[in-house]
Formats: sequence, structure tokens, C-alpha cells
Amino acid sequence: MYQQVSEILCMAKQSNTAVISFICQDYTMARSVIYAAEKTNTPVLVMLYPEHVTIQKTTGIAGYAAMVKELAEEVKVPVGLHLDHSYSLESLIKAMNAGFASVMIDGSAFNLTKNIEITRKVVDTAHRRNVFVEGEIGHVGAAGEADNTKEDFYTRPDAAELFCQKSGVDMLAVSIGNAHGEYRETPMLDIGRLQEIHAAVSVPLVLHGGSGIPDDQLLLAFRNGIRKFNLGTEYLKRYYQAVLDFAQENRDNPDPVKVIHITEYIQGKLQPYVEERLKTLCRF
Repeated sequence: MYQQVSEILCMAKQSNTAVISFICQDYTMARSVIYAAEKTNTPVLVMLYPEHVTIQKTTGIAGYAAMVKELAEEVKVPVGLHLDHSYSLESLIKAMNAGFASVMIDGSAFNLTKNIEITRKVVDTAHRRNVFVEGEIGHVGAAGEADNTKEDFYTRPDAAELFCQKSGVDMLAVSIGNAHGEYRETPMLDIGRLQEIHAAVSVPLVLHGGSGIPDDQLLLAFRNGIRKFNLGTEYLKRYYQAVLDFAQENRDNPDPVKVIHITEYIQGKLQPYVEERLKTLCRF
């Protein structure tokens, strides 16, 4: 069933765990996540990265929101919808009009004052529409550039406290040794810093760049305030490999109509992976 992200995060807080937010670029990825959630009886979030609409054009913003909500009504487990990194109020208004009730504004490339200003404008607009807003303080950079090792990018607890107070944001993405993409070396989360941030703010905390972080570190982070955990690169890699496997297995098949089975085939590869992640990491 479709449920507000704010309500699912409350469930995560009550269970002292995190909900996994899976990047899904199309129907097959979203359906695999939602059916895995039903199989494991675990709340889940389906998340759209805006560039899948504006650059890759794998979906449309309104069609995506409607698709996820329709799929969510096929199951009994709570399913939420979230829009990932966005950078302007104008684009977020379009997303809100399209049916997104949880969005992220990323002003982390700016100084703290400017970040607060940008985020505050989004929060004021969103809250008039009952939309939940995620902001970011510190900077979650690129794992390929080893940004996860750059402590200058890490979130400062005092800055996090000020940011939440001034911006009115509903959840906060933090930088504690995590980064987007594939890590060069095994990352090491700064759990001590996370504990300080968790003590300084009252909003749910979010961990981006989840692909490649060891499970024991993730579980420890969840016990110390992380309530939403984004998983993208790892899931997209599974999707890519499933496409390659389908092509390989059918390379000698003379019937081009065989391609109609690709969606079913890919879900058969993706859903078990999602089920394993939910069973291993979530404690609802």
C-alpha cells in the first residue's frame, strides 16, 4: 500500500532501524523492489533520480509517480515514493505537482548560509503542500574521487544543528565517510561523528552512497540515528548484469519476439537481491 515517507520513517524510528530507499529508473526496478518488500513484509521506499527523467529519459515525472503508487496498491506492505537530489525550487514544484510528497533539495555545494536559504525556500513551499523535505549538510561526494576520505566534506554536528533549526528541513542527509558510486577502498563510517549529529538534531538522518559499505557498519549506523538508507549503484549494477545475462542466454535464439520476456527475466534476477538486502539490514 502507498504510504507517506514521513509515516514510514516514524516506523523506522520506533524499530531503531532504517528503511532502504532504492533508486529505480523504470517499471521493472520498481516492481522488483515492491514485490520483494511484500515477500519480506518490510516497508520500503522507491526513489527516482531526476536525471533519469531529464537526461536518460527512462521515464516521465508524473508517469513515474503514478506507476509507483499503482504498484504499491498491489501489496499490503507500506511503500513510499521519494525524489532524490534536486537542485532548484522550480524542478521540485514540478515534482510536487506530479505527485511526489517527499523530495530532496541539495544545496550542499554552497556555503552553510546559502544552503540554509535555498533549503528554507523549498521547505516553505513544500510544507504548504504537505510535502516532506530532505536536505543535505556537509557534502556527500564521489566515491571514485575518494571523497569519502576527505574530512572537509564531513558534516559538522554544530552546523547540522543550525541547519535544521534555520531551514526547517524534515530529514537530513549527512556525510560521515560515505560517498556516491563505487568506493576505491572499503569505506569506514565515522560512527562517533554520527552519534554527535544524532544528539544535536531531532530529525531523521539519511545515509547516501550505501553501495559497498559493509553490513556491520550499516547496522551500527542504523542503531545511531540513520533512518533512511539510499541504495543506487549496487542495484543498477544488478540490473545491468541481468540485461547482459538475458542477451547472452538468448544470443542464438532466432525469434526476436523473445525480448517480451526480458522484464520477467530481469525481475527474477533483481527481486532475490532486494529480498536479501531487506532481510539482512532492516529490523522492522
